[in-house]
Amino acid sequence: MKHFIVFDMDGTLLNTLPDIARAMNLILASHGLAPHPEASYRAFTGNGARMLATRALAGRDDLLDAVYSAYLKEYSLHSLEATRPYDGIADTLGALQAMGIPLFVFSNKDDPEAKAVAAHYFPGIKFAGVLGSVPGVPLKPDPAALLRVLGEQGFDPKDGVYVGDTQTDVACAKAAGIYCAAALWGFQDEDQLAAAGPDEMIGEPGELLRIAGERFR
Repeated sequence: MKHFIVFDMDGTLLNTLPDIARAMNLILASHGLAPHPEASYRAFTGNGARMLATRALAGRDDLLDAVYSAYLKEYSLHSLEATRPYDGIADTLGALQAMGIPLFVFSNKDDPEAKAVAAHYFPGIKFAGVLGSVPGVPLKPDPAALLRVLGEQGFDPKDGVYVGDTQTDVACAKAAGIYCAAALWGFQDEDQLAAAGPDEMIGEPGELLRIAGERFR
């Protein structure tokens, strides 16, 4: 039996809101549009950069292609400035790795950015896979990309744990058949996560050590 843990990135491993908000607000301003408060981006993220742009534009779909493209360029240049790991994440990842548990990242962030951000903030972690969005492949909550990689490496979904902070993550975990631990420190609140029906909710990253001990016997 091969156990594993899958992590969402934005809102689960990393607080990426400051860099996301700064980049998008800069692009909005360049098109004569008002910026949004950083907190608003909690509701804008989670479904890929194009949907982020759609939500930030608030109905100005005529600008979608231009804003989406410009945002990708701007964010790629400044995605590593104010972003920080959540308290306890780095230590927890290190402890899980020391236990020999393969760790994956599955994000709706564009694939090059997902890989670059993971490598920058967690240089000591040898992830079994970092998966971001790629053209032609459905975004989460569709689990197809994750299931393909897990299958290639010989993992059975029922032997893993999925950690995410949004209803999208919970839906993805359910669709994949992976036990879901919803992270309460991220972008969505407890009521939103509870409504999605995760297997359990956790208040801090260190609880994953307990979950691993209970489920990975």
